[in-house]
Amino acid sequence: MRFLLITASLLSLSTLPARADACGDLIDSVVAETKSTLVNRTVDFAEMSATDGMTLTLACGDPSAVGVQFKGETPGDAYYALFGRAGQIATGIAPDLIEAAARQAREQAVTTRHSHADAASAVVTCSVMNGSRGPMTGCAVVDKSKR
Repeated sequence: MRFLLITASLLSLSTLPARADACGDLIDSVVAETKSTLVNRTVDFAEMSATDGMTLTLACGDPSAVGVQFKGETPGDAYYALFGRAGQIATGIAPDLIEAAARQAREQAVTTRHSHADAASAVVTCSVMNGSRGPMTGCAVVDKSKR
């Protein structure tokens, strides 16, 4: 009898609606759209690996922000395309606007080390570093209207 009660309780729990996981949905969307691999995830943050020495980070919240890092001297077109696709998912802004802002911010960051540019209602910030692990570019996009 006790077994039947436990089984019935477990079955009734499985019919309850699943809790919404907005961050998980956002992570899944970024992974699918960018064809990246999830490396690490916490409740509100994810790290992903992409091709050609690129990694992605995603911070969930209001606002959410996505960043793409490139290990190497100068990122190519694939970097900006990846950044545009990931940025669109986090902000809803067209990828070409995000790409253009990233190119502008990265170009300025070569001489200033850190720079930013507007992309519609978002800001794109880029840094160019040359540390012990070699040169690296990192850009992030966050929606300004939600800050």
